[in-house]
Amino acid sequence: MLTRAKRVLQIERDAIGRLGSRLDGRFETAVSLLAKCLGRVVVTGMGKPGIIGQKISATFSSLGIPSLWLHPAEAAHGDLGRVTGQDVVIALSHSGETEEILHLLPVLKRIGARLIAITGSPASRLGHQADVVLNTFVKNEASPWGLVPTASTTTMLALGDALAVALSEKRGFTSKDFAALHPGGSLGKRLTLRVEDLMRGGQANPVVRQSDPVKKVLLVITRARAGSASVVDGRGRLVGIFTDGDLRRHVEEDRDILHRKVSTVMTRKPKTLPMGHLAVEALKILRAYRIDEIPIVDSKYRPVGLLDIQDLLKAGLV
Repeated sequence: MLTRAKRVLQIERDAIGRLGSRLDGRFETAVSLLAKCLGRVVVTGMGKPGIIGQKISATFSSLGIPSLWLHPAEAAHGDLGRVTGQDVVIALSHSGETEEILHLLPVLKRIGARLIAITGSPASRLGHQADVVLNTFVKNEASPWGLVPTASTTTMLALGDALAVALSEKRGFTSKDFAALHPGGSLGKRLTLRVEDLMRGGQANPVVRQSDPVKKVLLVITRARAGSASVVDGRGRLVGIFTDGDLRRHVEEDRDILHRKVSTVMTRKPKTLPMGHLAVEALKILRAYRIDEIPIVDSKYRPVGLLDIQDLLKAGLV
């Protein structure tokens, strides 16, 4: 079984490799055609290529390129009304002779939509009627007896991804654009959530003066249910942080630590982040320096919040 599985992967890998070596100016023409599209990218295909087409359409949409999936059989019964003359249609057919797709071609031409064919048979009827033909020919399928679409659909998927990514780069699609389209996923959270969205403020943000005794500081931390307190000077500017770790490091050496000024045992120049920064940046700092909390400061370096690793965990960033 392992030998067979490796053989399947090798066949599909080789098919993609040969596809890459065949790419030429026609791919660039297809990308240019899509870039000039004022409507949507309509993807259609029957059977297994149709399933691949659904994923390709979803990839276009995910990258900010309006796209829809059109079932060729349903299209012949009214769904062609979704297609306009400003659209570009991508039709997937390994043989290029899929009847359900061929029946659509005269209507698509009357509508005025442009056509990109992704097929393993460029000389087919689909290939002859397309504006651009992208060749996904494979020497053999990876399935037993070469009957089930495997390598052919893999190359279609890879080529569809290549089109979508190349087009998104040509259009200047950025990570901020991606985040705007993915607000609910973990990737979207990483690109949108800012420290002020997650930080603990108000009474949950323990702030003490550098002249306060450690005993008082511990009470403030306990009431806030935090693991540290931000230490400020007379102007309210951050000068240090006092953590559980600071207490443990000094308690064995100094039995009177509870009565010491917190300024004598605090950690000076703590790691901080200004408001407006992405929460994922706080995560990087916490991990890099192996700390659990980081003060969030305003433009005057006043601690306006406290961000804990647990806050990032609850937000799904960890």
